[in-house]
Amino acid sequence: MEKLLNRDEFRAALETAIKGKSANTSPFSIAWATGKLSREHLARWAENHYHYVGPFADYLGYLYARTPAEYVEAKDFLLANMYEEEIGGDRHTDLLIRFGEACGTTRARIENPDNMNATTRALQAWCYAIAMREDPVVAVAGLVVGLESQVPSIYRKQTPTLREKYGFTDEEVEFFDLHIVSDEIHGERGYQIVLEHANTIELQQRCLRICEIGAEMRLLYTTALYTDYVQNEISLQELQLEAA
Repeated sequence: MEKLLNRDEFRAALETAIKGKSANTSPFSIAWATGKLSREHLARWAENHYHYVGPFADYLGYLYARTPAEYVEAKDFLLANMYEEEIGGDRHTDLLIRFGEACGTTRARIENPDNMNATTRALQAWCYAIAMREDPVVAVAGLVVGLESQVPSIYRKQTPTLREKYGFTDEEVEFFDLHIVSDEIHGERGYQIVLEHANTIELQQRCLRICEIGAEMRLLYTTALYTDYVQNEISLQELQLEAA
């Protein structure tokens, strides 16, 4: 029989819900971290990733509007997160476009939604649906804990390769450096919001399930990048040997 978990138990359960479904385990991520992708492959990533993370402030805006006024710290966090994405310093999407241009694609191609694949469309639609329809605490669990909190662990594996293998400059990889730091902070704030406000058995179970689904969605999205753009050039067998 399910019970109301204390903070430590609930935190461990949230982490377990994501564990084993990290996007780091996808063949695209393994190929990236081991330096096997071409700049053309990375350009396709940028063209897709823009349409997942580009609307992130929009997702948070819908969520902010539905978050109860008494959740003051949660609303402050959502507003600050939106500010960082769009106004505080360089716009994050502009940093992503700068990286994509260094890979050989163009701003026009990146911004064109026709250049994202079907799985990216599904992830974007899922994020909008969660932001608009789920209980705000559950939505924070899905968008911030299930998705955003994964980013530092992913980019810590990929960013050194961008410099050492591909020779990108610090300016060209600023998008990744920024998110290693900012999303670690955001992820922790998301955990704290969920730990504080998921105060019933039902809410805790819904948060655990949405975290699991969010992790699955990001893993599927990243795996589809391999299937659609890489698999004819780099075999799974080759990547399994690299990952061993």
